[in-house]
Amino acid sequence: MTMGVALGVVAFQELVGELRLGRDATSLGAVVQRVRDAYVEPIDEQTLTENAIRGIVDGLDRHSSFLDAAALADLREETTGNFGGIGVDIGLENGYITVIRPLDDTPAARAGLRPGDTLIEVDHRSLRGRTLRETVKDLRGEPGTEVHVRLRRNGVETPMDFDLVRAAIRVSSVRSRLIEPGYGYVRIAQFQNQTPQDLREAVQRLADESEGELRGLVVDLRNNPGGVLGASVDVADEFLDGGLIVYTEGRDEKPELRFLADDGDILEGAPLVVLINRGSASAAEVVAGALQDHGRATLVGTRSYGKGSVQSVLRLQGKRAIKLTTAHYYTPNGRSIQASGIDPDIVVPIPDGDASAGYDALLLARAMRQLKESPRQGESQGVRPASARG
Repeated sequence: MTMGVALGVVAFQELVGELRLGRDATSLGAVVQRVRDAYVEPIDEQTLTENAIRGIVDGLDRHSSFLDAAALADLREETTGNFGGIGVDIGLENGYITVIRPLDDTPAARAGLRPGDTLIEVDHRSLRGRTLRETVKDLRGEPGTEVHVRLRRNGVETPMDFDLVRAAIRVSSVRSRLIEPGYGYVRIAQFQNQTPQDLREAVQRLADESEGELRGLVVDLRNNPGGVLGASVDVADEFLDGGLIVYTEGRDEKPELRFLADDGDILEGAPLVVLINRGSASAAEVVAGALQDHGRATLVGTRSYGKGSVQSVLRLQGKRAIKLTTAHYYTPNGRSIQASGIDPDIVVPIPDGDASAGYDALLLARAMRQLKESPRQGESQGVRPASARG
């Protein structure tokens, strides 16, 4: 046993000496060659290359990753919004696979999975050591098949078990309903290319049902993980009569991107309330931050997730790509959302335990009170000073 340790140390020192790691520009290539030649089992060049790329990119931040052909196909599948599974967005938080949000009207949502739940088992197999992508594969499958999920939830001492039946998940971008005559509710589950058009049609339907213009609107962005940045910009534009919506800053030599609103507000100044929570992230925070900075909407709920980074998909040869964080975005007042999130104007805490139905009613009642107490706004609101919010 002692000899084995000693031999291992000597071999390690010799390898480092030969490759001059950290000083030789060709050290990465030398490592790939040495592994290919000396690893205990044969390993092909493509696997070595992909492992090297994955190691470089995955170590940058939790949003950057290497996409092999299968992962790239998965990304396309998610973009179309059609797949077989339980309907849940998951992410890595402090090393644990965590529910970001359950998708609306899916097995996960109907079973009561909540943002912040930590997954610990799928089909009675521990997720310890499983990657995010491997867990997604575990959860997905043919519609009609069963999957068992065990999780931990803050405030609940013992693990919770769920037996779910997978379904064909088709993500619906916008849903709407009339709360009462003159007051509408719009739920945006995520931002897709069609979302701005769907929003315009939903608002028009609500106005038609009210037999006149809307006197107030609730836009629900809770558990919205983001999506297409351009779609979120267009949604914010629908409620703003000009002004800056969001801008980005990165290391690219290209000038920073600045997105401006055109003239025209589809509500014509009617009061607007936006609901947010811990599951509101990325593009959803772009909308919430812009409307808050312009004083156009009152934000109600709890602090948002805090994902203020922009990812670009850079294609490689052989149907592979890397998803790389290339910039951070900022609200009109220059606030960075990254890690800090957006604080609501009116905080409505989530009660302990599973009281989602009661909380939804409480939140909506608070939003309606705010709408009825708020006057219709003028054509131009300007940007609220950053100091207006502590």
